[in-house]
Amino acid sequence: MTAQVSQRLRSDARDNRERILAVARAAFATEGLDVPIREIARRAQVGAATVYRHFPTKEALFAEAFAEPMALCSAVVEEGLAAADPWRGFCLVIEKLMEVHALDRGFSRAFTSRLPLAVDYFTADRDRTLRLLVELVRRAKQAGDLRADLVLEDVIMAMMANEGIRAESPEMRVAASRRFAALMIQSFRANPVPAPLPPPVRLPLSAR
Repeated sequence: MTAQVSQRLRSDARDNRERILAVARAAFATEGLDVPIREIARRAQVGAATVYRHFPTKEALFAEAFAEPMALCSAVVEEGLAAADPWRGFCLVIEKLMEVHALDRGFSRAFTSRLPLAVDYFTADRDRTLRLLVELVRRAKQAGDLRADLVLEDVIMAMMANEGIRAESPEMRVAASRRFAALMIQSFRANPVPAPLPPPVRLPLSAR
């Protein structure tokens, strides 16, 4: 009986943790990083103490909630660096990063902002990814395809603008992000060559 009770308690704790993470991801993605822990606890139908038992700080919850998209961003930049053509690698990175950020606004804000030092295990991965991106930018410039005056902050600025896209559904947000990425890529190129853009997307004319 004791073993059964212990197993049930572990199962309940695991379910609570997964539910907290799911709620946190959704909240951060739609409302940004300012959602209070107590509100996350309420939506997850647990007490605030339960949240803190699994995640001692809000920063720890941030980092765990964003672990998967952070790993995906790192993999995307590594894929771009591995491309034989630095320009094509750079274009791939811009397109895929913007898609990831369009789908998860909370992660996008975390990636492009300065989080407290307590989130070392998040910021370390982010900073490594940015260093790889800087190397890709250097290679694309050296190949003569990327404009010489572009800096990393220009890419970050584009991702911040991309995060601001508002659309009726995630699918429309991704479609709009693809068109925006194509516009940015053309502006980043050393000698822009007009190319067809992805189809336009009807967006709301008022902020929500």
